[in-house]
Amino acid sequence: MYKLKKALYGLKHAPRQWYERLSEFLLSQGYDRGTSDKTLFIKKKREGIILVQVYVDDIIFGSTNEERCEAFVDAMKSEFEMSMLGEMNFFLGLQVKQLKDGIFINQAKYCRELLRKFDMDQCKAISTPISTSWQLDQDCAGKSVDQSKYRGLICSLLYLTASRPNIMFVVCLCVRYQSDPKESHYNAAKRILKYLQGTKDVGLWYPNNVSLNLTGFLDSDFAGCKVDRKSTSETCHKLWSSLTSWHCKKQACVALSTTEAKYIAAGSCCAQTLWLTQQLSDFGILLNKIPINCDNTSAINLSKNPVMHSRTKHIEIKHNFLREHIANGTCDIKFIGTEFQLADLFTKPLAKYMFYFLLNELGIISLNCPLQ
Repeated sequence: MYKLKKALYGLKHAPRQWYERLSEFLLSQGYDRGTSDKTLFIKKKREGIILVQVYVDDIIFGSTNEERCEAFVDAMKSEFEMSMLGEMNFFLGLQVKQLKDGIFINQAKYCRELLRKFDMDQCKAISTPISTSWQLDQDCAGKSVDQSKYRGLICSLLYLTASRPNIMFVVCLCVRYQSDPKESHYNAAKRILKYLQGTKDVGLWYPNNVSLNLTGFLDSDFAGCKVDRKSTSETCHKLWSSLTSWHCKKQACVALSTTEAKYIAAGSCCAQTLWLTQQLSDFGILLNKIPINCDNTSAINLSKNPVMHSRTKHIEIKHNFLREHIANGTCDIKFIGTEFQLADLFTKPLAKYMFYFLLNELGIISLNCPLQ
């Protein structure tokens, strides 16, 4: 029996059994499961709201009423063996600094460990993660490098994008060449490390006492992939001045025009907007007619025009649900000048001035007192 109980921790379905046991207890305590996130539990009363987020055997909780937090702790300790670590300052590699004016999230410790792991902790820092003149392709004539080492570096950088969206574009670019990495690809990845050397303490800033207005931005690089000529959709969402969601993914089909590439990206942005709207409604924040900013008037007209033009009839049906939500008033697609298109950060290499301008606009900053 002792061996059996010990072995349960190694079984594949152990986390599922633990989640079912925990969710049953929380539901019996009057919590409601989140509509879009099933690992989120919410309890609303006149005294305030308490949120409980579950990640395997780690739990984050918070409330607008401190007494509700204490009651939750007492209830959990009476049912489970728990260790309470107090105010959250470190979670899944993310460092969380709760200040009077807001919350700052970064991965400074992980970044330093990453630089030491790849012997780049003494390298010279550079100001941008990719040069504006750098064009990556398959480089068939190039010299091959160790595949496992390259993949290890790319996977480490992908984890870092959880708090560093400013490197997402170039990291996703390097990911495409994992099957047969060349020296040029490895040099591009090393340049990211050189950029991180001078920006280890950069992270995301979420200020207090701001109005909760959700805004979406979208962009695409038409035929950006040099191998299969597919475009890449890039979207991001801001809650007032804070970046809450960012996305960069190659499109499944080859777009025949810039308009089509932007239209498909708009569909992806709309889907993410709907998910965020539903998530916010679970928190008691109801939003409607969410603005989505696009810098292509043809894509905007296509999304509002109910008539399918002959030049767009080949676009898959799944991308056309955007029109329905615009007609229903769920979201509203608007034109924005290219110079103010925040999604450009995830689309193309940028000059130093524009790169740091977009970082400022997205709330990606560095505090003077770095976390240790």
